[in-house]
Amino acid sequence: MVKQTLKRLAKEEKGQGFSEYGLILGLIAVVGIAALLVLGPKIAAKFSQVAANL
Repeated sequence: MVKQTLKRLAKEEKGQGFSEYGLILGLIAVVGIAALLVLGPKIAAKFSQVAANL
């Protein structure tokens, strides 16, 4: 039963497509977090400067 299910899942391409989309989304999330970590202090400084000018 389990062996047949694993064979069926290995043959299905939908699972492969979903895993590829998952990897792409994960990569986008990692890049976004890295960008926020690098640019975060600069953005915070700019907001502080704008708030001080107001």
